[in-house]
Amino acid sequence: MLRPESKARARALQLLYAWEMQPGEQLSAVATRAATLCPRKRGAGLILDRAEAMAVAVAEGEQELDRKVAAAADNWRLGRLGTVDRIILRLGIRELGDELVPPKVAIDEAVWLAHMFGGAKSAAFVNGVLDRVARSLGRL
Repeated sequence: MLRPESKARARALQLLYAWEMQPGEQLSAVATRAATLCPRKRGAGLILDRAEAMAVAVAEGEQELDRKVAAAADNWRLGRLGTVDRIILRLGIRELGDELVPPKVAIDEAVWLAHMFGGAKSAAFVNGVLDRVARSLGRL
């Protein structure tokens, strides 16, 4: 069974993906639509609230997060990255900047997302980029 934090990260990825696929749409509108589609299990509201907060934090810091991705992803232009991988990296870097989340947890969770939602080589790529970012931030 997944921990609520892991579910929230997965939901944040889904929200950010839906938002990116709907140019010009407000993230809050995407989150509201997602809330109507989510089953109303116990704790689902808290997970969605946490996911929306994570998605908003990533969206607000998107340019800075993308700069960190570009600096850490040798020989990869941001435009060459798949949408899912790019969002996972943004989420992971955002969590690396949060002192409340241990760096190894942030990286492991991002790698798990890459296994679940990314391509065959996504997990290794995400792990390498986030490791480099964590070291540059002095977190590892």
